[in-house]
Formats: sequence, structure tokens, C-alpha cells
Amino acid sequence: MAVLEVIINILSTPAILVGLLACLGLCLQGKPVEDIVKGTLKTIVGFLVLSAGAGFLVGNSLTGFGQIFNYAFNMQGVVPNNEAVVADALKNFGVSSAVIMAVGMVLNIVLARFSRMRYIFLTGHHTLYMACMIAVILGGAGHLEGWMLYLAGGCLLGFIMVLSPAYCQVTFRKVTGSDSVALGHLGGLGYWLAGVVGRCFANDPHRKSTEEINFPKRLIFLRDTTVSIGLTMVILFLVVTGIAVARGILTEGPALLAADPKAFDAQFGALKGLMNIGSETVNNWIVWAITGGLSFAGGVYIILSGVRLIIGEIVPAFKGIADKLVPGAKPALDCPVAFTYAPNAVTIGFISSFVGGIVGLFILGGLNAMIPVALILPGVVPHFFCGATAGVFGNAEGGVKGCVAGGFAHGLLITFLPAICMPVFNALGYTGATFSDADFSWMGIVFGNIINYANGSLLMLICVVVYIAPILYNFLAPKPKTQA
Repeated sequence: MAVLEVIINILSTPAILVGLLACLGLCLQGKPVEDIVKGTLKTIVGFLVLSAGAGFLVGNSLTGFGQIFNYAFNMQGVVPNNEAVVADALKNFGVSSAVIMAVGMVLNIVLARFSRMRYIFLTGHHTLYMACMIAVILGGAGHLEGWMLYLAGGCLLGFIMVLSPAYCQVTFRKVTGSDSVALGHLGGLGYWLAGVVGRCFANDPHRKSTEEINFPKRLIFLRDTTVSIGLTMVILFLVVTGIAVARGILTEGPALLAADPKAFDAQFGALKGLMNIGSETVNNWIVWAITGGLSFAGGVYIILSGVRLIIGEIVPAFKGIADKLVPGAKPALDCPVAFTYAPNAVTIGFISSFVGGIVGLFILGGLNAMIPVALILPGVVPHFFCGATAGVFGNAEGGVKGCVAGGFAHGLLITFLPAICMPVFNALGYTGATFSDADFSWMGIVFGNIINYANGSLLMLICVVVYIAPILYNFLAPKPKTQA
């Protein structure tokens, strides 16, 4: 068990996992020891920088903003959260999740080798999360256990680890301008949809990329990504925080503002205590909004720095794996890898996706008047990371209009899919819990309903057939002259 725990920690730590794969790739190329050490360490450091940026962004900006937003507009409902189900799965299905994850990673390599979807999925935490969800769905209802659960779960995990990058790659190669790297993030269905929607504007004669926006001469400084993101988010934070504080004052009586000129600061202090956000030394809501908005820009800057470091090392190192183990294989990396190619689309995509989430919430509210349906609140974290990526995809296909429309469509998707998926987890005992990212949702919906109609043996057979289908297709179907 101690050895298994070490293996689990390695496989679920993206920095170490990708560093080891970079090391393997460099070794297979016969690189000198000093190059192997340098490439491995820089890859690990790049992922640590990326993770630090994501943590800084969430802890210093997104979490507080999400709570303030829900309070400002008096929203009640469920915020999709991947970690909610994962935490319980690791407690009650820890061994099953770990074995499914290990089997799935091996089967990912096998499927990449013998199918036409030659992608090695390198986002360790999403691999773990999907393994946990599969363990809960297949094992939680008592349908499968032991080796049958491990095999069936590993097959499903290995399958989605190549399928998700595959349906993203049509647009992602337009994002990167090459076919050397893929996207390994299980929001793939949403990114694919953003690309399809963005493609509707591909023939627009006035099409312009978000990175080609022409600013007036006095506003040329907005071409600096950090400045434009920071300014946009400061304005957004000020507006939303101001509404939240004003709502708090009005609920306590307008006389409070007339009697105390510092009522806004007093109310913000109360909100801080209620929501456990912000620094103890910042008690002015304007100061908090400004620092929160600029912290957002700082987090994005750190993420982009980490991505540049990773790309500079992992792509050359991965050539060894592609040449020796899986010819033509592409590394599938976490979603922030897309941010550096269209930084302006990151902000536009996030805002568009968030607006789509709000519109989706109102649509669900209207449906709830007729049929019972979960009200899905727009979670800031998934709408940023996934919505921003969707914006980059939409921009690659249809410019600014594609970015806005693609991000909006993505926001609707990750509102409706979790609502449809929630009954699956409610039936398994996870009341009020659901995943946020698109691939988790559709996998949960499909296989969470299959378990209602298939017994253990048939369920395992279905999972195995799903896995081997791409391999059979590769050997039996005519091969195209130019393979993507």
C-alpha cells in the first residue's frame, strides 16, 4: 500500500508526471546527461510555475469574485465542482480510483499506438478526476468490483484520454499553427462546440482576430496583454463588488448609508467575514476590487510564463517517445497551453462564457417552473479556465465574433450538461453534486444511464468494446492518403 500510495502521488502530480515523460523522451533520443537533466527540470519547473499561477488566480481573485457575484445578484443554486465528488471517491473508492488511473494511462499509450488517435494525455489531475468519477459510477451502484471494475474503468479512461484531444485537434492545430501538440483537458466537448460555432463566422469579410484589434493611438498601451486584462477585470470587479455592497446596505435599510459615510466599508467588512475572502488588512471595497482585478492579470501572466517554459521543453523531448514508442504521437497538455496563442481571446472568452452561464441559469429557472431541474450557478473557475480556452478556439475559427459566440455557447453547454448529469450523482448518493467540465458531464450522463440497463458482465463488455472500437476501425477501415 505504501508503494501504491507513492505511485498514486506521482501519477496525480502533473509536474512530476510530465517531467518523467520528458526525461523518457530525451533518454530515447540518446541525449547527453546534462541535456536530460536540464530538460527534465525545466519541464517540471514550468508546470510548477503554471500551477502556482492557477493557484494564485483562484485564491486571490476568482473564488472571492464568484462569492461576491452570487451575493450581488441573489443567486441560489448549485455550483458545479469537480472536487466535491473526487474527495469522496478518494475516501471510499481510493484503491479502485488508483488502479483505474494506472490501467487507463497504460491503455492510453496502447490506444495511441494502435488507433488513429495518437495522443498521450498528460494532464495528471484530470486523469485522476476522471478515474474517480468512473469508479463512482461503475462501482458505486454495485455493478462492478475487483478486476472487472479495474478493466472496465481503465478502458473508459484510456478511451476518453485519446478521444477528447482528437475532437479538439481540428481547431487546436489552427490555434497553434502546427500539429506537434494537442489539448489534454476534459472540457473537450465544450472547446469543440466553440470551434464549430466560431466557424459560422469564418467567411465574414470583416473577420478579425482578437489579437488584431486596432486601438486608437492614445489606447495603444492596451495591446499589452497584462494591461488590457488587468484594466478589464478591475472594471468588472468594481461594478460587481459595488452592487454587492449596495445590496447589503439596502437590505439593512437606506438610513444606514445616510447615517454613516463609511457604510460601504462597513458592509464590505461584513461581507468579507461572511464569505471569508480577502486580506485582513484590506477593508475598503474599492481597494479590494482593484487588487482582485490586478491579481487576475498577475495570475494569467504567471500561467503564460509557465506555459512558454513547458512548450519550449516538452515538444522537443516528446519527439523521442513519438519516434520510438508511439510513432506520430502528440503530447496532450492542460488547457492553459492555449492561452499564450491568443491572450485577448482569453479574457473575451471568459466573459462570454460567464454571460452564457447566467443566461443558462435563467433558462433553467424557467424550465424549473414546469419540470424539476437543478439550477446551475455560473462557477467562476470553470468559466475562466474552460471559457477562456473556448474563446481561443472560437477566435481561431471565426475571429472576434467567433470568440464571443463560441465562448457564449460554451457557457450554455457547461450549464445544461451538469444539470442533466446531476440526477446520475443524486442516484448514487451525491446529492447536490455534479462535475463542471463538459467531458465529465457527458461521460457521466451516458454511462450513468447505461448502468441502469446493463448487468455487471454486459457493462464490462460495453466498456471493452468502446475501447477496442478505434483499434478495429484503424485496421479494418481504409486509411486516408494523408492522416491527420
